[in-house]
Amino acid sequence: MNMMHKKQRLAVIGNGMAGMRCVEELLKRDALRYRITVFGAEPHTNYDRIMLSSVLAGEKEIDQIVINPLSWYGENEIRLFAGDGVVAVDRTLKTVTAESGRVEPYDKLLIATGSRPIVPPIPGLDLPGVCAFRDIADIEQMIGASEQYKRAIVIGGGLLGLEAANGLLKRGMSVAVVHLMDTLMERQLDPVAGGLLQRELDGRGLNFFMNGQTEEIFGETRVQGVRLADGREIPGDLVVMAIGIRPNVELAKKCDLDINRGIIVDDTMRTSDRDIFAVGECVEHRGRTYGLVAPLYEMAKICAEHLAEDNAPGAGYTGSVLSTKLKVTGVDLFSAGNFIPGEDCSDLTFHDSARQVYKKLVLRDGRLEGVVLYGDVADSGWYFELLRKREDVTAYRDGLLFGQNIVAAMGNAPKTSVADLPGDYQICGCNGVCKSTITDTIAAKSLTTLDEVRAHTKASASCGSCTHLVEALLKVTLGTTFEEAAPAGMCKCTPLTHEDVRRRIKDEALKSIPAAMSALGWRTPDGCASCRPALNFYLLCAWPGEYHDDAQSRFINERAHANIQKDGTFSVIPRMWGGTTNARELRAIADVVDKYAIPAVKLTGGQRIDMLGVSKQQLPAVWRDLNAAGMVSGHAYGKALRTVKTCVGSEWCRFGVQDSTAMGIALEKMTWGSWHPHKVKLAVSGCPRNCAEATIKDFGVIAVESGWELLVGGNGGIKLRGTELLCKVATSAEVLEYCGAFLQLYREEARYLDRTAPWIERVGLDYVKTRIVEDETGRKALYARFLYAQKFAQIDPWEQNAVQDKPKAEFRLLAEAN
Repeated sequence: MNMMHKKQRLAVIGNGMAGMRCVEELLKRDALRYRITVFGAEPHTNYDRIMLSSVLAGEKEIDQIVINPLSWYGENEIRLFAGDGVVAVDRTLKTVTAESGRVEPYDKLLIATGSRPIVPPIPGLDLPGVCAFRDIADIEQMIGASEQYKRAIVIGGGLLGLEAANGLLKRGMSVAVVHLMDTLMERQLDPVAGGLLQRELDGRGLNFFMNGQTEEIFGETRVQGVRLADGREIPGDLVVMAIGIRPNVELAKKCDLDINRGIIVDDTMRTSDRDIFAVGECVEHRGRTYGLVAPLYEMAKICAEHLAEDNAPGAGYTGSVLSTKLKVTGVDLFSAGNFIPGEDCSDLTFHDSARQVYKKLVLRDGRLEGVVLYGDVADSGWYFELLRKREDVTAYRDGLLFGQNIVAAMGNAPKTSVADLPGDYQICGCNGVCKSTITDTIAAKSLTTLDEVRAHTKASASCGSCTHLVEALLKVTLGTTFEEAAPAGMCKCTPLTHEDVRRRIKDEALKSIPAAMSALGWRTPDGCASCRPALNFYLLCAWPGEYHDDAQSRFINERAHANIQKDGTFSVIPRMWGGTTNARELRAIADVVDKYAIPAVKLTGGQRIDMLGVSKQQLPAVWRDLNAAGMVSGHAYGKALRTVKTCVGSEWCRFGVQDSTAMGIALEKMTWGSWHPHKVKLAVSGCPRNCAEATIKDFGVIAVESGWELLVGGNGGIKLRGTELLCKVATSAEVLEYCGAFLQLYREEARYLDRTAPWIERVGLDYVKTRIVEDETGRKALYARFLYAQKFAQIDPWEQNAVQDKPKAEFRLLAEAN
């Protein structure tokens, strides 16, 4: 019997993620029911649109984001007409007509036309150099512009706009972001989280123009900039429109389907015509439209069930609880539900400004209503599951803000490991994959690797934020047969680990970033925001006096030699040796505060004085005046030696047993200016009462009757870690030697952005003792290398940059710099 004659004809308008996910789900349920024809407006096979930002950032190539290659269509007997969009639907004759004139009949029709970018009627939109951020053609235009031009303007500070801005920044462009509102990503973040994000991204080099209404895109033969309604002008060679999206309903409107904002569908994903279904960003369901991938896939699954069976029992789409995860230049964000509390809601908040961590939970009637997480998203999956299932959290409300493990410690025993999670727990939000789907597929298909799980289930195949959960499920499911994956590379630009890169820099005498990238086979020509700062430090550490520091590979705080604040101004902290000062220095600080109208002055926890609210353009002049009084940079902004905190010690204190102040000053004189994988803090206490808090510093010294106790690997903050005893020494000279050797070992062997605490936890205190305490020859060699490097490091950056005639471009206004 010829089954082809029994097949119904399914025409699919749209070759995107929603439409093809529906086809995939349909093939799983009944691969023989339909003869499928797909029309796509783009000349490509189906690809992962949310990964376009990774292509723009140089982290992936186009072929790496393809979901279904051309061979997949052939294997499933699907006819694909790519680059031939449908222009008309005849509901009476049941035919679709494509741009090419091709006419295809259908029995069932699936519309998945997606969305179009919102483009307001701004003068200048037709100028060359203006584009959207929606498809491969847009990406190609943006990449081409980055290779020819230097300045980009992104209009829109939402999720899409920030991803575009980040990608262009990584392509080497100077990027300005114009946003109509006063909070970035205001649909996903509250003002506090939005402010933290803006401050962080500003520090990474993005320039923000908030409350900015674009009035005109100006230029003659090509875009030259943007003019805002308040008169501000921003120069640029590329303008990216990333304001938002709206459902693409033009075709549905032409064929008289019911539409509102989107194509109106019921719970079965049927339109007002029973033989026409619709899914994705083009639809409106129960008054809501969706622009994230997870609900699109949920729609696709329901639609496939009804396409496979005319009256699928119990299958209905009831709407989605939305969540957003974003990782831009290393910033972790999570948002879900309604995070703006109403009158009948309460909210729990936590904000650690030092660690840049913010959490907000909104509760209603004992249940989680909304979540915003910034900086620490480890519990995002747990919170989302509580929100999605509407679980009552009253019993552990007091610990809810601090995460799943704390709640478990309180005795409420929520699910704390992947093995304990229920089968319907959603592991991958992007692709709607639950735990049981992953574990069942691993068992049924004998999967052993993450890539195999991704290929068969799509879990972690999109944004990748659930990768650790998928790997954990692999480990739990396979048990003793599980093999750990090879160590991950230091970033997407290279498969090499930090240790591999450091070793080869020395072994192959690589002495510049371009030389290192070339010799080590970097995948991207200019690296990324993760690897460039790391390479810069590794080269600086390996070749003191030979390698020239690359300022553009440093974060904004280190380029500006000051800490950026949330309003875009900076703080200036001069060094105060061992926490000491004198009348001359205090007068100089007071004069600077008055002269430059600095709005705030504060004592820091590191025994220094912080001047807050200094504009970037004022920095060189402020430094010049402080230099004149003999003061140098405190490096409060850098991955460097920050402070050496001391108590008054035996010179003044009746409990002091050694001169801790003199010891601290000597340590700071030796170590100031040194660059490290992360910030480094020292402290010296004059007796075991430990008034200088030496037991939570990277290197702590406590005076005892017989000399000094040396302590390592501590830090404060949320994840408090006390120091561990390295050894005891008798003399001040030994303190200096052991400290210099320890810091050099940390400089030479830790991974960039590792504090001493996680580094010691990884290598073990015994290893450090072996290198520093037991190996005298090795210790002295480390100390000698540290002192040698300091010959080139102890140059005050303030003095270098406090020029009087023409400040460097870093300290000029954007318009002046261009």
